[in-house]
Amino acid sequence: MSKTKSILITGGAGFLGSHLSKKLLEKKYHVICVDNFYSSNISNISNFLDNSNYKFYEQDICNLNIDDKIDIIYNLACPASPIHYQADPVKTIQTNVIGSYNVLELARKYKAKIFQASTSEIYGDPKISPQNESYWGNVNPIGIRSCYDEGKRAAETLFFDYNRQYSLNIKVCRIFNTYGPNMALNDGRVISNFIIQALKNEDITVYGDGNQTRSFCYVDDLIEGIINLMDLEENFTGPMNLGTDNELSIKNIAKTIIELSNSNSRIKYLDAVSDDPMQRKPDLTLAYQKINWNPKIDINTGILETIKYFKEQI
Repeated sequence: MSKTKSILITGGAGFLGSHLSKKLLEKKYHVICVDNFYSSNISNISNFLDNSNYKFYEQDICNLNIDDKIDIIYNLACPASPIHYQADPVKTIQTNVIGSYNVLELARKYKAKIFQASTSEIYGDPKISPQNESYWGNVNPIGIRSCYDEGKRAAETLFFDYNRQYSLNIKVCRIFNTYGPNMALNDGRVISNFIIQALKNEDITVYGDGNQTRSFCYVDDLIEGIINLMDLEENFTGPMNLGTDNELSIKNIAKTIIELSNSNSRIKYLDAVSDDPMQRKPDLTLAYQKINWNPKIDINTGILETIKYFKEQI
């Protein structure tokens, strides 16, 4: 009988990490969570704390100290919302570079398979659409978003160098815009902001003219894709785009949220934000081919579930 595998999730109390923890616990893995609560909340993991297969360490991955034997690592640690990663940009770079180095060394020590949660932000403000994995991107290396964009690009570099130099088993995923329950009230990103404003009947604040586009993937679909990628046994490293190719304008998302929440809110247009990409749409061909993955939850269903969650939080 095979031993139950131990899985380390850094950033495990965050939005994605908590959903991943839940799914892996359902699959009867031993889950070890590391989080420093910089942009997460203990309420996301409170239901797991009494589970004998779950262990939690309050740690910063820049100072990682884990003695547990690890079989698999999911590196999700890093604030992903501009309001959080721009609050301390030096810390964001450190998390992406020093933190990634620490988890890679841990993976090397235990010969563990390791997953890197990269991002569509590595494409910057893309000049092509949809964006495929071979596109090198269009990133401002000194802009206010670069601590995250370039930090994630540097992390990818580290992961692929560990693969080439030490034959480490890596899987790199570029995650596009994701939403759903367990997003923080102060998350600061489009869907959470719009829902909270709509539920309070406040103005929906859209930066710019609202014609910029995003492709929003519901969290359950994304987690399924992440696990499928990690379960892929062949020597495939990625990077792989995960998200949805249903491209929507920001102003249409605002209108949809007002309608689905039965809100009296109106849209208020404000000055555009520096370096805000005009377009985001993933080419998902690789995900279809390699892991037979396709997001299933439509935008209205996902937004209704997210509205339900935020109604209980505010």
